[in-house]
Amino acid sequence: MEIKEFQGLIKDIYFEKDNRRGIEGTFMWLCEEVGELSRAIKKKDRENLREEFADVLAWTFSLANLLDIDLEDAVGKYKNGCPKCGKIPCECRE
Repeated sequence: MEIKEFQGLIKDIYFEKDNRRGIEGTFMWLCEEVGELSRAIKKKDRENLREEFADVLAWTFSLANLLDIDLEDAVGKYKNGCPKCGKIPCECRE
């Protein structure tokens, strides 16, 4: 599935609920899902990792929809490599 297609799907499924919840409430849900992903990483639970990565992506896309951000356009930031050094792989110092 393409980024634009996924963003549209998430909008179709959740936009009304997300809009009622608002930006702040939706952001809080995203933060909760990131916490759940953290726990799955600690447990090394592959099946749960897949689910939590999907949830983090879905909530990120929901938040972008509320803020009218086209994520396909936004990820273009990385199309030429690292935005800071311009290299693939990145050669920036940590």
